[in-house]
Amino acid sequence: MISRYKPSPGSTMSLAFCGNENNSMAYNVDAGVLNNGCFLDALNVVPHVFLLFITFPILFIGWGSQSSKVHIHHSTWLHFPGHNLRWLLTFILLFILVCEIAEGIVSDGFSQSHHLHLYMPAGLAFMAGITSIIYYHNIETSNFPKLLLALLIYWVLAFIMKTIKFAKYTEHGIGPRQLRYCITGLLVLLYGLLLAVEINVILGRRYMCFANPTEVKPPEDLQDLGVRFLQPFVNLLSKATYWWMNTFITSAHRRPIDLKVIGKLPIAMRALTNYIKLRQAFEDQKRPQDTAPLGPKWIWQALRKAFGRPLILSITFRFLADLLGFAGPLCISGIVHHISKDNRTIQPPMRLLGIYFISSKEFLENAYVLAVLLFLALLLQRTFLQASYYVAIETGINLRGAIQTKIYNKIMRLCTSNMSLGELTVAQICNLVAIDTNQLMWFFFLCPNLWAMPVQIIVGVILLYYLLGISALIGATVIAVLAPVQYFVATKLSQAQKSALEYSSVRLKKTNELLRGIKLLKLYAWENIFCDSVEETRGKELTSLQAFAFYTSISIFMNAAIPIAAVLTTFVVHVHISEDADLSPAVAFASLSLFHILVTPLFLLSSVVRSTVKALVSVQKLSEFFSSEEIGDEQEPRAVLTSGSSNHNQNRYQAVSSLKSFPSSSSSSLSGGHQPLKVVNRKRAPRDDWNNYSSAGDHEGDGPSQDMDHDICIKLTSGYFTWTDGPPTLSNVDIKIPFGKLTMIVGQVGCGKSSLLLAALGEMQRVSGSVTWNSLPSLECERDESPTERDAAGDGDVRKRGPVAYASQKPWLLNATVVENITFEMPMIKPRYKAVIEACSLQADIDILPQGDQTEIGERGIILSGGQKQRISVARALYQQTNVVFLDDPFSALDIHLSDHLMQDGILKFLREEKRTVVLVTHKLQYLPHADWIIAMKDGTIQTEGTLKDIQNTEAELFEQWKTLMHREDREFEKETVAASVTDLERNNLRRAMYSREAVRTEDDDEDGTPGWTCAMAPAGAAFTLDRAEESVESEDDDNLSQAMRQRATIPWRSCGTYLSSAGVLLLALLLLSQLLKHSLMVAIDYWLAHWTSHVITAKIEATNRNCTIVQGCGFSHSWYLSVFSVLCCLGIILCLATSVAVEWTGVKVAKELHHNLLNKIIVAPMRLFETTPLGSILNRFSTDTNTIDQHIPSTLECLSRSTLLCVSALGVISYVTPVFLFALLPLAVTCYFIQKYFRVASRDLQQLEDSTQLPLLSHFSETVEGLPTIRALRYEPRFRHRLLQFTDANNIASLFLTAANRWLEVRMEYIGACVVLVAAVASITNSLYNHLSTGLVGLGLTYALMVSNYMNWMVRNLADMEVQLGSVKRINGLLKTEPENYEGLLMSQVPDGWPRQGEIKIQNLSVRYDTTLKPVLKNVNAHISPGQKVGICGRTGSGKSSFSLAFFRMVDMFEGRIVIDDIDIAKLPLQTLRSRLSIILQDPILFSGTIRFNLDPEMKATDEMLWEALDIAQLKPVVKSLPGGLDAIVTEGGENFSQGQRQLFCLARAFVRKSSILIMDEATASIDMATESILQKVVMTAFADRTVVTIAHRVHTILNADLVIVMKRGIILEYDKPQVLLDTEDSVFASFVRADK
Repeated sequence: MISRYKPSPGSTMSLAFCGNENNSMAYNVDAGVLNNGCFLDALNVVPHVFLLFITFPILFIGWGSQSSKVHIHHSTWLHFPGHNLRWLLTFILLFILVCEIAEGIVSDGFSQSHHLHLYMPAGLAFMAGITSIIYYHNIETSNFPKLLLALLIYWVLAFIMKTIKFAKYTEHGIGPRQLRYCITGLLVLLYGLLLAVEINVILGRRYMCFANPTEVKPPEDLQDLGVRFLQPFVNLLSKATYWWMNTFITSAHRRPIDLKVIGKLPIAMRALTNYIKLRQAFEDQKRPQDTAPLGPKWIWQALRKAFGRPLILSITFRFLADLLGFAGPLCISGIVHHISKDNRTIQPPMRLLGIYFISSKEFLENAYVLAVLLFLALLLQRTFLQASYYVAIETGINLRGAIQTKIYNKIMRLCTSNMSLGELTVAQICNLVAIDTNQLMWFFFLCPNLWAMPVQIIVGVILLYYLLGISALIGATVIAVLAPVQYFVATKLSQAQKSALEYSSVRLKKTNELLRGIKLLKLYAWENIFCDSVEETRGKELTSLQAFAFYTSISIFMNAAIPIAAVLTTFVVHVHISEDADLSPAVAFASLSLFHILVTPLFLLSSVVRSTVKALVSVQKLSEFFSSEEIGDEQEPRAVLTSGSSNHNQNRYQAVSSLKSFPSSSSSSLSGGHQPLKVVNRKRAPRDDWNNYSSAGDHEGDGPSQDMDHDICIKLTSGYFTWTDGPPTLSNVDIKIPFGKLTMIVGQVGCGKSSLLLAALGEMQRVSGSVTWNSLPSLECERDESPTERDAAGDGDVRKRGPVAYASQKPWLLNATVVENITFEMPMIKPRYKAVIEACSLQADIDILPQGDQTEIGERGIILSGGQKQRISVARALYQQTNVVFLDDPFSALDIHLSDHLMQDGILKFLREEKRTVVLVTHKLQYLPHADWIIAMKDGTIQTEGTLKDIQNTEAELFEQWKTLMHREDREFEKETVAASVTDLERNNLRRAMYSREAVRTEDDDEDGTPGWTCAMAPAGAAFTLDRAEESVESEDDDNLSQAMRQRATIPWRSCGTYLSSAGVLLLALLLLSQLLKHSLMVAIDYWLAHWTSHVITAKIEATNRNCTIVQGCGFSHSWYLSVFSVLCCLGIILCLATSVAVEWTGVKVAKELHHNLLNKIIVAPMRLFETTPLGSILNRFSTDTNTIDQHIPSTLECLSRSTLLCVSALGVISYVTPVFLFALLPLAVTCYFIQKYFRVASRDLQQLEDSTQLPLLSHFSETVEGLPTIRALRYEPRFRHRLLQFTDANNIASLFLTAANRWLEVRMEYIGACVVLVAAVASITNSLYNHLSTGLVGLGLTYALMVSNYMNWMVRNLADMEVQLGSVKRINGLLKTEPENYEGLLMSQVPDGWPRQGEIKIQNLSVRYDTTLKPVLKNVNAHISPGQKVGICGRTGSGKSSFSLAFFRMVDMFEGRIVIDDIDIAKLPLQTLRSRLSIILQDPILFSGTIRFNLDPEMKATDEMLWEALDIAQLKPVVKSLPGGLDAIVTEGGENFSQGQRQLFCLARAFVRKSSILIMDEATASIDMATESILQKVVMTAFADRTVVTIAHRVHTILNADLVIVMKRGIILEYDKPQVLLDTEDSVFASFVRADK
C-alpha cells in the first residue's frame, strides 16, 4: 500500500538524504539555497544534533549524583516554574513529531528512491524532544538550574530553523491544504512556547543575568522522610503512569506491607487539613444571616465548596477519556474500509520545492497511519480514565476524613441526655461513621459518571446513526428499554440482601449462644437441639440467599444478553429496511464496538442511581445528627501543650507540660484555674513523695472551717437539672463540697446520686440555679503561685472548672493495654503507678494476664469480669493528677475485702494524703464514719447534708436507720470468708481462660507446682513461663518468614478445589460446560458476522462487474446469513442465562454445604477446641467467612471465569486472524504475568491493612461515645481528637495506597492492551494487503483486540479478590479438619431405661488428661461412692477437682482405668446416652435467651407441674409467678434480667427437672451470696436426699455435712474419709483447709 509506484527494474532503491532520481530537483539550488526543500530539512537537523551532543555527556556523567542535592525525599522535588506546562507541551510536541515522521514516510512512498530528508530530521527531533525532558528532569531534581542553558540555546535554535522553513513554505504558496505546512506551523508555535517557558524559569529562579539567585525551600512534606505517598509531588509522566509506585509494589514481595512501610499522609490530604477546609465552607455560609441554615442543602453546599474543584477536574478527565474512547470504532471502520477498497489507485500528490506534499485526507486514508493513531488514542484514553478515577477516589477519601472528624467534634459536644434516652445510640453513631461517610465517598467516586454518561450515550447514538441510519436508533431503544428493568432487578437485589442480613444476625446470635454455652450443652447432651435451631434460621437465611442469587444471576444475564439482543435487532432491521443495505465489515464491526461502548454507561446507571439515593439519605442523617443538642456553647478547650510553664499567664496550662518537665509536680490542669494540689516541696525528688505516706495529717474529719466560701470547692445553689424536657431529675439542689475533704453521697437506688455528680460536671441540662467551682483556698496556696489563677477561676461557672478524675458507675475502658487504661495519656511515674495498683489490689489480676499489664483488654483483647473492670476504672481516677476526684459507686462490683482495701489504701490513704477533694457515691454505709462531709439524697432532692455528728443531732431517725444497716453489713463481713471471695473466683475464671488459650502452645510440666501468681495455672500444674513459649514462637517465625513469603505469592488453589468440590460433580460439569459453550458461541456469532460481511463485499464487486443495479439482483441474498445469525444470537442469549444461573446455583449449594458441615463439626468437637481457640475466631468463621462464601465468592468466581475466557477467546481470535501475533504475544504475556504476580501480593496486603485500620477507628468512635462524661470531666477532648486524627489518617493512607495500586495495575494492563491492538492492527493490515486476508476477519480481529485490555484488567483484579476471599474457605476448611469426640458406644441397645437407678459409682485406677499431647491431670484415682451418698471434693486451684467431675461425662481423655456406674462401664456407652442420664450444676450459671420453660427443659419432655415443682424447690416460684407469662416469661441473652444468684438457682431447678439419680455440683456456690448459698445447701439436702451428690467445693464449710470427703492434690487423692474423722486427725490437710476457712 505504501509503494504506490513500483520503480522500474533498472533503478535500484538506494538511500540518499535527498533521494537519487535522475531528474531530481532535490539538488537544484539555482533559486538560492533556502529555496531548496531538501536543504531546509537539512538545516533543521542542526539544533537536534547540538542538543544530543551536549546533553549526553552530562547525563552519562550522572551530574545529578554529586550536585548540590538538598537532603530530601526520593529526588521528587519539582520546583522550577512552569513545570507542568513544560511536560504538557513536550507531550504535544512528541505527538506532532510522530505525525511528521508518519507524513514523511507516506509522502516518500510516492517517489522512486527513498528521500531520507522527509522523515529523518523529524526522527532526530523526536529523539531530541525525549532527551530534553529527561535532561530537564535530572537537572530539576538535582537542583542545578545553570545547566538549563543548553536547553535555552536548543529552543532558540529550533524555533529559528522551523520559522525559516515555515516562512519559505508560505512564500512558495504551500498552504493549509498540505499537511506538512500545518505540522510545521504547529511546531513553530510549540518551540516558541517552550522557549517562553525556559525564559520564565530564568526570570523566576534568577540563575543567570541576575546578581542574586532566588533561594527556594522544599515543601515540608518532602523534608519529612515519613511521607511515602508521592503522587502529589512527582512529575506528570510519573503521575499518569504511577511510576513512583514501582519500587513500593515490587518490595511487597520481599516484606509484607504494614503501616510503617506506607508512612504518613502528605499534609494536604490529612484529615485535619480537610476538616479545616470543610469547617471554613460551613462558616462561609453562615455569614449572611446569623441563624445557620441547617439541613441537607447546607451540607451539600459546604461539600461542593470544599471538594468541588478536584471533582470538576475528574469530570473533565472523564469527558476527554470518553470522547477518545470513540476513536476505537472509528479507526476500525476506517482501517477496514480502506483495506476493502477495490481499486487501490490514488492520484499522485503535489510536488513543490522538489519534494512531494500530501493532504491530510490522503494521510488519514493510510491504514497504517490509522493503526498508529488508534494506538496513541488508546494510550491517552486509558491514562485520562485512570486519572479521572484516581482524582475522584482521592477526593472521596479526603471528604470521608473531613466528615469523620466533623462527626467526632460533634460527639465531643453532644448532650449526654440524647444518649441515655436512646435518641442516639452508639450503634447509630457508629453507622454514621462506618456506613454513611463511606456512602458519600462512593458517591463522589461515581459522581463523574453522572455527568459523563449522558455525553457517552448521545455521542454513541449519533455515531451509530451515522453508520447505520434509522436501524441504529431501534437498537439503542432496545438497550434503553431494558435499562429500567436493570434498575428494578438492582432494587430487588438490595432487598434480598437486606432480608438475608436480618436472618444472618439472628443466626449469629443463636450461634453465639451455642458457642458460649457449649460446655453446658455438651454436659446435658443438648447440642443437637440448639444445632437444629441454628439450622432452622439458616434455612430461612438460605431462602433469602436464593432470592439474592436469583436476582444476581438475572443481573449478570442481562449484562451479557443486552448487547447481543441490541446487535441482533439492529442488523435484522437494517437488512430489512433498505434493499441495498450497506453491511460492509467496516460498518458492522464499528457498530459492534459502539454497542459495547454504549452498554457500559447503562450498566453503571443502576449503581450510580442507587449510590445517589443512598448519598442523599446519608446526608439527611448527617444533618439530623449535626443539629442534635449540644452541651452549652463551650469554646474549644485551649489545651495546647506548652513547653515549660514559667510565665505567669501560662501557669494556667500547667497541665501536661509541667509533668513532662518535672514529674514531681502533681498539678495538672488543662484549662481551668487550679493551684497545685498539694503542698509539696518542689525541689524534693519525686520518690520521697511516694515513700512518705506517713505524713498525711488532717485526718480528723471535723468538717470544713467556718469561713465557708474559701473552703468550698463546688457549690450548687437552688439548682434544677434535667435530662429531658420533662420534669427536672434533680430539684432544688443546694449543696457545698469542701476542699480537700472526703464527701460521701448516699441514698436509695435511683434517687439521683449519679445525676448529682454529672450535674456538677455540667453534663445535665440546667433549668435554673448555678454551679460554682472555686480554686484552692488561699491558706493552702503556695507562696510563689501567681494571683492571676485565683481570679480566673473566680467567676463561678461549670466552664471554668479544672479537670476532674471521674470513675463512672459502669466502668469504661479503652481497647488498649492495662497500663494505658490506668495512666490514660499521663506520663508514667513508676512509684505512683505501683501505689495505685496496690491500692486497687490489681497486682494479682495483672500477674495472671499473659503479658502482664501490657495485655490488651477490651473488645479486641481479653475479656475481664465486672469487678476487674471496675478496679481498673478506679485506678485510672486515682492515677490522674487532678484536684478533684469523683467516684461513682466504685464498690458495686467488688467483694467486701476489696472494698475495704480500696477504701483504706486508695481513698483514705492515697487520695487524702494528696489533699485531693474526693466525692464518693456509695451504698456501703459502714464507711460513713470516715466521711468529712455527707450528703443524703432522696427522690432527686437533698435530704440533708453535714458531718456525721451534725446528722446524728438533727436527723436522729435517719441516723438510726443507717446504724442498723451498718451493723447488718458488718455481720455479713464476718460471715464472708477470706479464702474464697468473688475476686478469687474472677481470677480463677480469668486464669482458666488464659490457661486454655496458652496451654496449647506447650507441654511443660512443673512438678513442684506453680510459684505464686506468675504463671497461667493449668489444671494439673502444667505451667509454663510465657517467655519461653514466646521465644520458641519467635524462632519459628524466622524460619517461617521465607516460607510465608513464598506462600503469599501463590494462589490458594487447594481452597478453590475445596470450594468447587463442595458443589458436587453434576453442578461442576454444568458450570464448566455452560461457560465453555457460551464463550464458543460468542466467538461463533462474531465470526459469522465477519463471514457474512465479507461475502457482502465480494457480492458487491461481482455486481459491479456484471452491471447489476442492486446486489440482490445478482442472486445474493441476506436472508440465509441473517437466519443463521439470529439462531446463533438466540442460543447465545439462552446460554448466558444458563451460565449465570449455574454459577449462582453453585454458590448457594456450596454456602449451604459448608455452613452445614461446619456447624455439625463444631458441635461434636471436643471441649479442648473451645478452650484453646478464642471464641471470637470461631464466631468469625460463622459470620465474616460465611458471609463471604454466601454473597461474594459466587459473583467474583463468575466475573473471574468470564473475564478469563473472554481474554483467552479474544487472543485466540486475533492469533487465528494473524498468526504472526503469537510472536508478539509471548513478551506481552510474560510482562503481564509479572505485573499480576507483584500486584496480587501488594493488593492483598493493602486490602488487609485497610480493613485492619478501620477497626481501631470505629472502636475509637464507640469508646468515645460510651466514655463521654469521663473524657469531658478530665478535659481530655483535645487528646482524643488527636488520636482520632491518627486513626483516620492511618485508614485513609491505606485506602489511598490501595487506590494507587489499583490504578498502577490498570494503567499497565491498558498499555499492554494498546500494544496488543497495535500489533494486531499492523499484522492484519499487512496480511490483508499482501496475502489477501478477508476484510471481515480484519474487522473481527481488531474488535476483539480493542476489548483485551478491559478483560485483562478484570481478570487480574478478580484474581486478587478471589485470593482474599478464598482465605475464608481455607479457614473454614481448617476447622472442618477437627477430630470429633467419639459419640459411638458399644452398648447401643442394652442400656436399661431408668439407668442409673441407684447411683453407685466405682472409680478404678482412673487416669485422665485434657489432650493426648498434655500430661495427665488425674493419676490412678480409685474411689467408691455408695448410692445416695453426699460426697465433697476439695483441694487447691489446679488440683484436678474439676477434671474429676468432667471425667463422669467423658469430657476429658480417659486413657487408663474406668468409671463404672450401676455396673455399666461408661466408656462403653454412647456419649449422648451417658450425658443425658446425669445432671451437673456448673460454676458459671448459664441461661439462654428464650422462655423460662425452654431454659429448664429444652427437650420439652417435662409437664408444667414438674417445672413448677422444680422452681418451688429452687425457691424461685414466687419470682417466676410475678413475671408476665409465668413459665413463658422471656429470658434475655445470658439471663441478664436475673441476678447472679437467681441464675444459679435456675440452674439448680434445671438439674432437678432432669430427675437423674446422680448430681454433680462443680463449685456451684462460688459466685453467689451467702443467702442464696444456704438455700442451695438446704435444697440439696432435702430435694436430693435419695440421690448421689458429688460436690466440688470452693468454700470448704459447704461440705462439712457431707458423708464422705475427698481431698485432692495435683491429680491424686490425698485423703478420703468422713469429714469428722478427718477433722479429728490433727495433721490432715482437710482440717487445715477448714481452719483457714474460719
